[in-house]
Amino acid sequence: MNRWIYGLARGLAWVGGLVLVALTVMSILSILGRAASSWGLGPVPGDFELVEAGTAVAVFCFMPWCHLMRGHAVVDILWRAYPPFLQRLLTVLSQLLMFGVWVLLTWRMAYGLQDYYENGETSFILHMPVWWGYALCMVAAVLGCLVYLWALLESLGAAKPPEEIEFSGGGH
Repeated sequence: MNRWIYGLARGLAWVGGLVLVALTVMSILSILGRAASSWGLGPVPGDFELVEAGTAVAVFCFMPWCHLMRGHAVVDILWRAYPPFLQRLLTVLSQLLMFGVWVLLTWRMAYGLQDYYENGETSFILHMPVWWGYALCMVAAVLGCLVYLWALLESLGAAKPPEEIEFSGGGH
């Protein structure tokens, strides 16, 4: 199961990376189009709208992998001075808090998705339904709930990370 969870998180991160590459290419084409406006070219229509939605999707895709790899910013000035039981307690509490925040975020996003779907709001230039971006983020958020739960289980000792994984971040 651990390989499946880590593979899922890594796959999501790859999707986020591909989204950012696509946004970068589109932004370059849009900038070149603006620069070549005297030749009849122009920017990519709705480039700002696409960057806004795509960046949100990328962030939701990156966060589960970042969390599993302990890549969040850590202030660990006193960490090594804490006794092992306190380090373990703080690790479990932080994992529980992160899981709770991610579940809350996913739950509230579901309400936002429903609201945008029901009111039919669209973007200004492309007239793209706003709920599309929410739906893509929602997929990553729900999968992220599984990943954050797994990280909590790891901190409780109920699950083990794959041996070949090297973690970054502080002592926890």
